[in-house]
Amino acid sequence: MRTLAALLLAAAIASPAAAETILINNGRIVTNGAGGVIENGDVLIVDGRISAVGANIAAPRGARVVEAGGRFVTPGAFAAMSEVGLSEISGSGAPNDADIEGDLISAAADAGNAFNPNVTAIPVTRIEGVTRAAIAPTASGSIFDGRGALVSMSGSSDSVFRDRAFMVVELGETGAGRTGGSRAALWPAFEAALRDAREYPNRYRSGQGGALLNEIDAAALQPFARGQGFFLVHLESAADIRRLIRFKRDNPSLKFVIHGGAEAWQVADELARANIPVIVDPLANLPDRFERLSARLDNAVLLNQAGVRIAIAPAPGTVDAHQARLVLQLAGNAVANGLPWDVAFAAVTRGPAEIFGASNLGRLERSFLADVVIWDGDPLQVTSAPTAVFIEGVEQSLTSRQTQLRDRYNPRNRRH
Repeated sequence: MRTLAALLLAAAIASPAAAETILINNGRIVTNGAGGVIENGDVLIVDGRISAVGANIAAPRGARVVEAGGRFVTPGAFAAMSEVGLSEISGSGAPNDADIEGDLISAAADAGNAFNPNVTAIPVTRIEGVTRAAIAPTASGSIFDGRGALVSMSGSSDSVFRDRAFMVVELGETGAGRTGGSRAALWPAFEAALRDAREYPNRYRSGQGGALLNEIDAAALQPFARGQGFFLVHLESAADIRRLIRFKRDNPSLKFVIHGGAEAWQVADELARANIPVIVDPLANLPDRFERLSARLDNAVLLNQAGVRIAIAPAPGTVDAHQARLVLQLAGNAVANGLPWDVAFAAVTRGPAEIFGASNLGRLERSFLADVVIWDGDPLQVTSAPTAVFIEGVEQSLTSRQTQLRDRYNPRNRRH
């Protein structure tokens, strides 16, 4: 009987309900758009999308009314870089689909194919107000880590809503270490890989082969080498970032987003002119390696002041499968170091959505997908938590493995 009950509870957690018409009434609505913040506002959700946002919206017949009671109502958070869904238990010897060893596959690695919507980290992440994430693998045998995907935290079988969304490439110290230990070899290797991809399949069918890539990786890299997707580049130092800016100037069809950018503040104006966004970690302030010697806590502040598009996420090397939920805490730290609240919140909602091309997410505006969170306090405060989470208009369970264990072993719940 206990086994049956546990199975039924697990099914309830994993199986979303159907979308319905919902009016969220009397909230502090953070639209993330032209509407700004609407006090005592309402959000109407119809068929999984935002139908109306404003004050005194009448509930349609049959709509369910959810009282916000003046609390924050916001778009769901978007974890701009994570490995959530790629590993169940890190560091335990259990399978970890985020790590790719050897040199058989690198650029062709596909995070979307490995994503598991049933891992326990999904509900743990969701109940913290994170409804979407960008995920990517990490390779060790090449400068290319593989193709990332965009995923929902709904736990449904169709959670991957965009696969092969970007290509991760190492063009800093890590990349240099994979090409003989020198940046002098790194950039020629990157350019050779792009040529291999652009000339696929002709040079492979002719028997010539690639200068750097095998046929599988060349095929995977080709769309990105032709400007049909963007490269997520792991870079930290100002010198490396300037090299990327020059490369983009010489190759205007290619698209780049920097992940890391510890010294990006030193070249903020140049990044703004080059229109290269930066996914930054507001806690990366220690010179733990040479490419981060000038890291500082107000990096995001200075980038924003220069007009650089930013998102907030853990720095390269600190991304894992279990901490995507902490992205809002990182944004709160950015506020503590001078970033305006609305900019910091946008950097974990609208900013990632726009950077990754998910233009129907990140705002509470008409026709946007209804990823909506109601909070019991300021969403950037660690003491706040969601009281309701909706993904595409479907209210999600606020139960996770952690809450189950909490309730099971809470002395107050024990029968005497």
